[in-house]
Amino acid sequence: MTKYKIKTLSNISPKGLEVLSNSSCVLDENNKDPDGVLIRSTKLNPRNLNLSLKAISRAGVGVNNIPLDDCTERGIVVFNTPGANANAVKELVLAALMLSSRNVFSSIDFVKNLGHLDSMEDLEPFLEENKKQFKGRELSGSTLGVLGLGSIGSKVARMGVALDMKVIGYDKALSVEAAWRLPSEVEPAETIEELFKKSDFITLHIPALDSTKGLINSNLLKHCDKTSLLNFARKEVVDDESIIRALEKNNLSNFITDFPTPVLIKRANEEGDVILLPHIGASTSQAEENCAVMATEQITDFLQNGNITNSVNFPNVNLARSTKYRLAITNKNVPAMIGQIATNLGELNLNIVDMTNVSRGDIAYNLIDVENEIEEDAVDKISSIENVLNVRLII
Repeated sequence: MTKYKIKTLSNISPKGLEVLSNSSCVLDENNKDPDGVLIRSTKLNPRNLNLSLKAISRAGVGVNNIPLDDCTERGIVVFNTPGANANAVKELVLAALMLSSRNVFSSIDFVKNLGHLDSMEDLEPFLEENKKQFKGRELSGSTLGVLGLGSIGSKVARMGVALDMKVIGYDKALSVEAAWRLPSEVEPAETIEELFKKSDFITLHIPALDSTKGLINSNLLKHCDKTSLLNFARKEVVDDESIIRALEKNNLSNFITDFPTPVLIKRANEEGDVILLPHIGASTSQAEENCAVMATEQITDFLQNGNITNSVNFPNVNLARSTKYRLAITNKNVPAMIGQIATNLGELNLNIVDMTNVSRGDIAYNLIDVENEIEEDAVDKISSIENVLNVRLII
């Protein structure tokens, strides 16, 4: 059985690395040409893509730190772990809702500065006199707008319902699977503008894509009226200067985010309407373990069997092994490729027992189980077919 070399480019939970002990993949941190890498938020660039690299597995959801286009051109499969850290982020969103609605942060700061009051006789009346400045609002009965209803957003929506909030959601790319996860109480917004008009609290759960960069800007925020905005999605989806203008115009009452920037830090130091956290949404021991286990299981199944689960640039596919010899072939998604591949296998006297072909965008991926032994020259011949990107023999 082939041994595959795995390297970590970030701190990966030991629980996840334990998965390797039951596989044909081995951890080799000093290897300069690994078959697969495990990563979290470490930034990769094209020169990090070594010649033997077949897969990158991200222990987390966002993959904007990975050069996806270069990986796809090279036939490198990129995985992420949707849902593995969803509960951790959901719970932090709950904390942020409380911070935004009950003035918890400023209340704590206020009490910290009362050290000059040495007796309860002085302290109690002072608290009674000043606590009215921290009066907040209850979440119950308020409207929660959830932008993005994937693994995290759907959990947040259910949480809002459990808190007796009126919940409205918007996701123009809502999948059937995601829709089934939503409680019936969640009302769909027809447009993103409608969601921003109707919500007292808005929480963002959208990916960082070219289409979402700076999506939360002045044109959208003008629809708000003293709204609390929470960003536990990605820094890139929010325009900081628009946030500041919306706060100054009272379109927003406050802004809480897990993504500090110099502009926001300055505002937080000057005013009390911005609360910043140091990107801790997924920073729980459970989430890190869940992500690591999921990332490692996905990359080992791919390297050992060619199966793909939760890829962001390749189609998902799972084919049970029917023979000892398997070919995994990546090609450009153009006509007549399956015929060419099958013809070449026949000319090589290789009998196909089972196969599957799936595509995603410009990429097509084939798993082919062959009855008889496959020689390296057969791999070379298939690799030489025009529009074939790579061929792997898996035994």
